Amino acid sequence: MVALKKVATEPVANSAVFTPAYWTEARKHLVKKDRVMKRLIPQFGDVCLETRGDAFTTLARSVVGQQISVKAAQTVWGKFVQLPEQMSPQNVLKLKVDDMRAAGLSARKVEYLVDLALHFDAGKLHVQAWEEMDDEAIIAELVAIRGIGRWTAEMFLIFHMMRPNVLPLDDVGLINGISQNYFSGDPVSRSEAREVAAAWAPFCSVATWYIWRSLAPVPATDVPK
Repeated sequence: MVALKKVATEPVANSAVFTPAYWTEARKHLVKKDRVMKRLIPQFGDVCLETRGDAFTTLARSVVGQQISVKAAQTVWGKFVQLPEQMSPQNVLKLKVDDMRAAGLSARKVEYLVDLALHFDAGKLHVQAWEEMDDEAIIAELVAIRGIGRWTAEMFLIFHMMRPNVLPLDDVGLINGISQNYFSGDPVSRSEAREVAAAWAPFCSVATWYIWRSLAPVPATDVPK
């Protein structure tokens, strides 16, 4: 089970923010074990990974944001989230397809969101047991949902579940970041990336987060869109 720390936020619905209790330990480990992390980590002060919201909303937002720009994803999500009285599997299943399409969702994404809601509503996902399940078991449950692949499942593990040792080798940003920080910009294979990450364990998620930060100035605090 991953220990989380609650931090103060503005009094907005669903605004409770949690940070991983392991972050300080992870920073010390990475600085000691990896020369690049020793250089990167001090650059970003005390900023760290944060999570908020529930599992269904997080996954729904990830589905909405697939294959479109961040700006477009925010626009569509802003319209979609206004349709149900409250974002929940049961309420999404009550929505009309035409209303969902009018919010900017493609026919395929409507199908994906309905399948996601059905999995939650029918109890096909062992949400209450996820804290005790290993990463691969959770990934197996998530990729059974239409529209959710391994990358989305791994992002969910990092940004929502805050699992400390996820290495998303399908993530272009991670591979590019390893290329820039460890190989002077030369192309990097998955096996080479895995070799680099061997020094990161058991905190690959944290190292990945810092690699992402080295590429972009904005903190990564939610499942990427």
